Amino acid sequence: MAAAESRIRVLIADDHAVVREGIRHVLSSDAGFDVIGEASTGAQAVTLAAKLRPDVVVLDLSMPELSGLDAAVRIRAAVPDARILVLSIHDHEEYVLQSVRAGAQGYLRKDSSPAELRGAIRTVYDGGSFFSAPVASMLSAALRGERPEDDRRTRIKSLTAREREVLVAIARGQTNKAIASDLGISVRTVESHRQTLMKKLAVRGAASLTRFAIDAGLLQER
Repeated sequence: MAAAESRIRVLIADDHAVVREGIRHVLSSDAGFDVIGEASTGAQAVTLAAKLRPDVVVLDLSMPELSGLDAAVRIRAAVPDARILVLSIHDHEEYVLQSVRAGAQGYLRKDSSPAELRGAIRTVYDGGSFFSAPVASMLSAALRGERPEDDRRTRIKSLTAREREVLVAIARGQTNKAIASDLGISVRTVESHRQTLMKKLAVRGAASLTRFAIDAGLLQER
């Protein structure tokens, strides 16, 4: 019983069944892991994470219904103790940085070895961070070139009052339709504001907009 209780409970989220099966096989061959669920969409990953409360979520970035980045943000909100390890074919620095901002503690390419996958899961479970060598090198270089904190404030100041309202609403998980209704503007106008926000703040996607708003403390404003 003690051995079973010490297993790392893992949720696998990937839209390809063969990938999920491969990960399950890799983990099932080690008594230290217990695969408690599988999700084929981002939305399903969020639902299962909230229900099963895994120790670690192995998460793909490219999934239907809800992207891995958006799913990561929602999983972290629903299950703060869950650790997130991204496993993706994408290794561009933008994807890595956005994953970290969305709350991931690790990032592996899908061509990583089974031993590296198991080691990464153990590391993030133990409270550390794990990035495969190519990803770690890329992340280090990207972080050295990131804008300082004062530039974040400068970017916020560049926003109009309406753009700030839209940003906060996006960060709170509202849909374009709901934002339009609340602010008395058209959905098309909301979409235009969303595009402008991503351009002004130099980020991509709702997850990154949400992370920016949280980091800037905008959700604490009334």
